[in-house]
Amino acid sequence: MTTTQPAPAFSWKLWIYTNFDCNLRCSYCVAESTPAAPRRAIGLETAVRLVDEALELGFREIFFTGGEPFILDEIYEMLAYSAARVKTTVLTNAMLFNSRRLERLRAIRSPNLTVQVSLDGGSAPHHDAYRGTGTWAKTVAGIETLQANGFHVRLSSTETPANSAHLAELHAFRRGLGIAGEDHFVRPLARRGFSAEGLEVGTETLEPEVTVTVDGVYWHPLASPSSADMLVSREIFPLATAVSCIQEQLQAPMPLPTARAEFT
Repeated sequence: MTTTQPAPAFSWKLWIYTNFDCNLRCSYCVAESTPAAPRRAIGLETAVRLVDEALELGFREIFFTGGEPFILDEIYEMLAYSAARVKTTVLTNAMLFNSRRLERLRAIRSPNLTVQVSLDGGSAPHHDAYRGTGTWAKTVAGIETLQANGFHVRLSSTETPANSAHLAELHAFRRGLGIAGEDHFVRPLARRGFSAEGLEVGTETLEPEVTVTVDGVYWHPLASPSSADMLVSREIFPLATAVSCIQEQLQAPMPLPTARAEFT
C-alpha cells in the first residue's frame, strides 16, 4: 500500500522567468543559462499582464528571475510596474551594475523592491568553484554597491560540496556585510538543469510556487527547461486556469517523499 502525506500548501508567490541568457556559466544552473543561451524573453507586455492577473488572484509576492534579468533593457519597467503594486524581488548575480544600469535601477528604487543576490561563500574559492573564477569578488562589489545606494539586499546561497564545510564562514561574512539572518537563506543543491549532483526534486517534494516562462506555466522555479515533468500548462493566460490546475492537483493524495527541503 502506498504511504501518503497531506498535500503541500499553496504558496502565493509568482515567479517570472524574464529571460534565459546570462553573463555567467554556473555549472549547477537549473535554468541552463549561459552567455550563449537563447534569450527567450518573456517581454514587458506579458510581464505586466502577469502582474495584473496575479494581483486579481490574490498573489502576495512576485519574483523576477532568469538568466540574468539585468541583461534586459525592459527589466526596469517590469520592476517599477510590479513594485508599485506588490512586494517584488529580482534575482541577480550583481555583477552588471555599471553606471548606466545603476542609474536606471536607482530611478525605480522602492520599499517594495528587494534585490536578491546569489552568494555561495564567505571567500572566493567556495563561491567560484561552481560560478566561475573571479565571480566572488565582483559579486561582493555589486552587493556593496547596492547597499551604498539604499537597496534592500537579500542573499541566497546554494550549499555545494565546495562550501558545505564552510557555511559558518559564509554566515560570518554575511553579518560583516550588515545583512540580517532573515535576509539570507541557504538551499540544497538540486539535480536539475546543468547539475549532475544534488537532491532529486519534483512535484512530490516541492510546495508549488507558480512559475511562468515563455514556454508556459510550471509548478516551481526549479523546473528546468529541458524537463517537462513540472509543466502545468503551455498556455500562460489566463493565469487563473493554471492556478486552478495546481490547486486541483493538491487535492489528490501524494506519495510520501524521502526528503523535503526548502529551495526558495
